[in-house]
Amino acid sequence: MSKTRIAVAGAGSIGVAHMAVVQRSASCTLCAVVDPSPAARAHAEQAGVPLYPSLAALFEAERPDGIIVATPNALHVPQALECISAGVAVLLEKPIAATLEDGERLVQIAEHTKARLLIGHHRAHSAIMAKAREVVAQGALGELVAVMGSATFFKPDDYFLQSPWRREVGAGPILLNMIHEVHNLRMLCGEVVEVQAFASNATRGFPVEDTVAINLRFASGVLGSFMLSDAAACPRSWEQTSQENKAYATCEDEDCYVVTGTNGSLSVPTMRLKTYPRPQDRSWWKPFEVGVVGVVRNDPLERQLEHFGAVVRGEAEPLVSARDALANLRVTDAIARAAQTGATVRLAPHQTTQGG
Repeated sequence: MSKTRIAVAGAGSIGVAHMAVVQRSASCTLCAVVDPSPAARAHAEQAGVPLYPSLAALFEAERPDGIIVATPNALHVPQALECISAGVAVLLEKPIAATLEDGERLVQIAEHTKARLLIGHHRAHSAIMAKAREVVAQGALGELVAVMGSATFFKPDDYFLQSPWRREVGAGPILLNMIHEVHNLRMLCGEVVEVQAFASNATRGFPVEDTVAINLRFASGVLGSFMLSDAAACPRSWEQTSQENKAYATCEDEDCYVVTGTNGSLSVPTMRLKTYPRPQDRSWWKPFEVGVVGVVRNDPLERQLEHFGAVVRGEAEPLVSARDALANLRVTDAIARAAQTGATVRLAPHQTTQGG
């Protein structure tokens, strides 16, 4: 069987990561790189594939089976629409759009045209998250009560020196990092309907926040608390605990989520499970039955690519749809507004749709 031909648009860090995954794939092959920057030529030459300065130039020369769009956020919607117009399947990196209005427009067009559009919230393909969702769905924790989460990490000074825009309004950990966490929390606890947030820039002193305390109310009645900071020397983040991205140092004994129910709790990603052996005899005076849920830790980018190949070939529907990705963007936007205004921000139930 011939391999599914995939082009990658955008030769930045995430685009280069996608190229490497495609090149390792047993079912897909890298056929082209799209990027106007001179630096992209070296990546294309190393991969032995042609380089095109634009999607238009690519489509004029050849027609790949699918395209991974890993370009700056502002280009996501116009380039996704260009691919949809050409009839080519798209894996669009998160966020779905730079603004809610653009995201809504893309969702409407994608649904109207029945486009093959997968949004790159790669943690939806995590085996860890799949197992955590399974534990929750099977009722091992009882009725969900609360979730506690964190994304605390320290971004070094050169992160901001190399790209000064990261210090300015429009960047910051809410917009750059929180959307990943929102999707994980939605997968575990359902739709978010209300948020509160306090933000601070006291550590770095930049115009944009460095630390945020967030409260969440889910449609199910579950309550959540979340601590977010890119200035905290603490490893309680997905990258530093999940062992999925080998570029990060790992603290195997730390967790970034604890999901709690009426009969027990699950710590993620260590997958430590504590439950009462006799639900009818639950009490804080009684000991928990303690165990660890078995899980295979592998690269979700590789799993995402194989799923995208199936979407391209018409064998599967997108695990993360455009509408699902828009729900993540809505919650992230609500957190940013709550932090800016100090007000509680409510999301209408119809504005979010569980998936992924």
